[in-house]
Amino acid sequence: MNAQERIAEQFEGNRNHLLAVAYRLLGSWNEAEDAVQEAWLRLSQSDSNAIENLGGWLTTVVSRICLDMLRARKSRHEESMEAYSPRATMHHPHSDPEGEALLADSVGLAMLVVLSTLNPSERVTFVLHDIFAMPFNEIAPILGKSEAAARQLASRARRRVRGDPPEEDKPALASQRELIEAFLAASRDADFHRLLTVLDPDVVLRDDRRSEGLRVAHGAHHLARQVAGRIQASQPALVNGSVGVIVAPRGRLQYVLQYAFRQGRIAKVDLISDPVRISNLKLALLDNETQPK
Repeated sequence: MNAQERIAEQFEGNRNHLLAVAYRLLGSWNEAEDAVQEAWLRLSQSDSNAIENLGGWLTTVVSRICLDMLRARKSRHEESMEAYSPRATMHHPHSDPEGEALLADSVGLAMLVVLSTLNPSERVTFVLHDIFAMPFNEIAPILGKSEAAARQLASRARRRVRGDPPEEDKPALASQRELIEAFLAASRDADFHRLLTVLDPDVVLRDDRRSEGLRVAHGAHHLARQVAGRIQASQPALVNGSVGVIVAPRGRLQYVLQYAFRQGRIAKVDLISDPVRISNLKLALLDNETQPK
């Protein structure tokens, strides 16, 4: 085996890890593959004998490539709105929708959407440190910032991603989540009668997907018929401090469901798909303490 074949074999041994990093940083299967391919090109043009830790070197290179791509996306005013655009669900001619769907599910639909609300430096810092346990002294040079600045970015990103609800709100959030999980399960199973058990008889649905304006519908039977079997690729998340739902096939946000509750049932559902309205929502992950017991 010659030197080029050996380095190619070592690169392939790191490919899955590099794709995992790039996908979380970019939220796009195709862009992640492009970033990993660019890392291979840079490796093939480098003196591999001078690289002591190939895995670490490749992770650093991929992270820098992704950071540049995120910054370019931001400069085109696409930084978070891209995830809300219908164009985001279009298929690349060489894409693998099934593979991307599996990867999105493994990462978490809500995680991908919430990460898209961070600025490029926050996203890179959070992903590398909080998800892949890279130390700050290695992250700082990627960002071109001091180690202290990298720590501050991670702390700020962590607060935005995790939501950090007050302790006194957590029991209410746990009850809300249990109700929303039941609603989603009944919807996925197209179980009309189970849907009625979680909906207030006078529930109101507000849907902004109509081009002519907001559509308002009333009544549990109407809403149950409308959602039965239809809410797929969904996951609970914090929406403006309460439990809501993110609907994001392949990690690309289509709409957010915001709820109001009354006497242990869902009293209002606000379906929000307009990118401007979504950008004004505060989205965060639910932590384990808000899960139903």
